[in-house]
Amino acid sequence: MNKRKIINDPVYGFISISNDFIFDLIQHRYFQRLRNILQLGLTNLVYPGASHTRFQHSLGAMHLMQEALEVLRYKDIIITKEEEEATLAAILLHDIGHGPFSHTLEHTLIKSVSHETLTDLFLEALNREFKGKLSLAIQIYNDTYHKHFLHQLVSGQLDVDRLDYLTRDSFFTGVSEGVIGTERIIKMLNVVDNELVADIKALYSIEKFIISRRLMYWQVYLHKTVHAIETMLIQGLKRAKTLVSQGNDLFLPPSLRIFFEKDIEAEDFLSNEELLNAYADLDDRDIWYCLKMWRSHSDFVLSELSKRVYYRNLFKIEVMENEIETSYIQNIKAQTASFFNLSSEDVSYFVIHGKMENRAYNKALPPIRILDKNGNLHPLENLSDHLNHRTLSEIVNKYFICYPKHII
Repeated sequence: MNKRKIINDPVYGFISISNDFIFDLIQHRYFQRLRNILQLGLTNLVYPGASHTRFQHSLGAMHLMQEALEVLRYKDIIITKEEEEATLAAILLHDIGHGPFSHTLEHTLIKSVSHETLTDLFLEALNREFKGKLSLAIQIYNDTYHKHFLHQLVSGQLDVDRLDYLTRDSFFTGVSEGVIGTERIIKMLNVVDNELVADIKALYSIEKFIISRRLMYWQVYLHKTVHAIETMLIQGLKRAKTLVSQGNDLFLPPSLRIFFEKDIEAEDFLSNEELLNAYADLDDRDIWYCLKMWRSHSDFVLSELSKRVYYRNLFKIEVMENEIETSYIQNIKAQTASFFNLSSEDVSYFVIHGKMENRAYNKALPPIRILDKNGNLHPLENLSDHLNHRTLSEIVNKYFICYPKHII
């Protein structure tokens, strides 16, 4: 069978699969499930074009990794064929632990297990299945391999993951502020003392990359309407879990029921291999079908939340610069409880408040390093006027409150 394939990608044109093992990983059911998990969760209810998947993003990140490795080899950085294959595998599988609706339901379906932990579990399972062929990829992914720059390409402040998701998310949402100079940034990559660096010629492109990341968070990832939809879905699933714990009859696919009937810990996956297979069966369609079935459930809270998400009858959301006063929250709760005839406990499903955080560049993490014409290295923030501004390098908090429309 010919495993050397070309994939037509709407963002980059053609993506080449020139390695048999990479093809086998793509064909694996663990990876194929990413076709049914949207990259941006429920964002397509605000930006209708945002229907791209984790599958597409992972292939795009792999494509950029191929280009980055080629650039580094051209600059006489030694990267063996084995290292190339392992690095491509690491970036291809970096998001394999995501569940339905990506980040939206993280810590909701499985409260104390992150998608990064689940990715580690999938990598170990695949490594056993492929008889150790992923061992080097796992070392690179976990930053235990001696060539640190390979890990930085997979996960860092200037990695190919971020380069692809900003480019791809901007393309599919139509938000032009996310457009970045991906090709120029990759062409300017280099390695000094085992660290990934960028030539000074890329300084303005990298500044634009960081500014674009900030804008994309406020305009897409933390868009207030998107946040309202995600909050409603989370509240619906929390209600469903509560009902199941109380012994109520509730429609649930078998694989999903496992995670509703018991609080699963990371250790449970290690002691029960079937849990990982059950998780691998889940995707966005399971949640949508549950919402469809729950619309007619006898529990008012569950049915109302399900109908509102399913038909896009959204909560109102207010976003403020300062913390919301307790008296304001209590007033909205009282009016909501009165309007729907809810108990003080149930009204918390309809009135939700919290905090949104955005930081485009984290100075606490290893910095992006810039190589000047004299061969000297500088942290990006020492050369960039923009990164001295708090909105780019410090956490910016905004506070929100969600509640049904027409209450006030």
